[in-house]
Amino acid sequence: MDIRFLGGAGEVGRSAILVNDRLLLDFGMLTGNPPRFPVETPDPDAVVVSHGHLDHVGAIPSLLSGDRRPPIHWTPPTRELALTLARDTLKLHGGTYDCPFTEEEVRRVTQVSETHGYRETFEAAGHEVTFYNAGHIPGSAHVLVDDGDTRLLYTGDFHTEDQRLVPASTARPEADVVLCESTYSDVEHDSRRDIEDRFAESVRTTVWEGGTVVVPAFAIGRTQEMLLICASHDIDCYVDGMGKRVTGMLRRHPEFVRDEEALQRAKSNARFVTGRDGQRKRIADRNTVIITTSGMLSGGPAMTYVPAVRSHPTNKITLTGYQVEGTPGRDLLESGRAEIDGRVMPVSAQVEWYDFSAHADRDGLLKLLSTYRDVPILLNHGDRCEAFASELDADGFDATAPALGETITV
Repeated sequence: MDIRFLGGAGEVGRSAILVNDRLLLDFGMLTGNPPRFPVETPDPDAVVVSHGHLDHVGAIPSLLSGDRRPPIHWTPPTRELALTLARDTLKLHGGTYDCPFTEEEVRRVTQVSETHGYRETFEAAGHEVTFYNAGHIPGSAHVLVDDGDTRLLYTGDFHTEDQRLVPASTARPEADVVLCESTYSDVEHDSRRDIEDRFAESVRTTVWEGGTVVVPAFAIGRTQEMLLICASHDIDCYVDGMGKRVTGMLRRHPEFVRDEEALQRAKSNARFVTGRDGQRKRIADRNTVIITTSGMLSGGPAMTYVPAVRSHPTNKITLTGYQVEGTPGRDLLESGRAEIDGRVMPVSAQVEWYDFSAHADRDGLLKLLSTYRDVPILLNHGDRCEAFASELDADGFDATAPALGETITV
């Protein structure tokens, strides 16, 4: 089996892996200014997608340009999330270099889409493929690829601990080689309960003192997790941005969430913002909690809320996820200022970061990899892949960190 790395090698973003020159696993983008895409656009016989985040699906429609029509295989939630993200990218960047596809190519995605549930084996480009729950976001999957000689387990992004929104990854299918994400290979997450309690106490204190809390959150997965956390801690909140649509969509796929009734209660606990008639600025003046996109402050309604609350030290901005280098969220954490809508703004409001990660930490990575001690391990989707590979080698694994553009034969 030949495995070529077109993105995601030694970096968090633009995941794209070509198997045997025929089967493409993911085709994402790396968030930034400007965004970056895989190093080449292949012409695969079929595409298999692990889950619906921009860094894994952000460039999928560009595979359907010209006469190319490879079937795209994914779970039902991943299909809907990918289309939602593609349409949002068109709305924000259509016709510019920041958008590598057209409206027509997005329409073609619906024509070639084939959906599958977990543990349902299907054929794609001459390979047998099976999805297993990856515990990352609804619909996320480990992908087992069998070409008849070699079985590749592509972990995608995964979590080995339960979240409120989705249950943990537990499937460990037999494999001859494992391609594993390594985002948090040098991090040990604190107890999720402790993180939630700290977040809830901080939010309550700010609101009690008369402040406003802006909670930037990824629309897919993180917004719904924060909704569930707020509901469980009796915190009233507003919800704005793409996360509203995603929350509604997930109700159509209850089998891909951990507790459908809890999600419905959380949705009922929140007030969804329409954005009409200056509503956002009025909400920002209240001592309340606002969960809004984007999670890295690179667009969305956060562009209204952050400038509105930035000047008063009683207010608070609580970042809830990984901040890619070069994004306004990362700049805000490191320097206390961020470029918002083209203007660099100093922020006097309190800035906090909470590790509500949907990725496995170092212990979680080792927990999964311990099942595969006797097979080669390939590491991607991390900014210290080589260092982690060396650490695994010292512990008796056969680990490699492929380079961008490299082909590995196993």
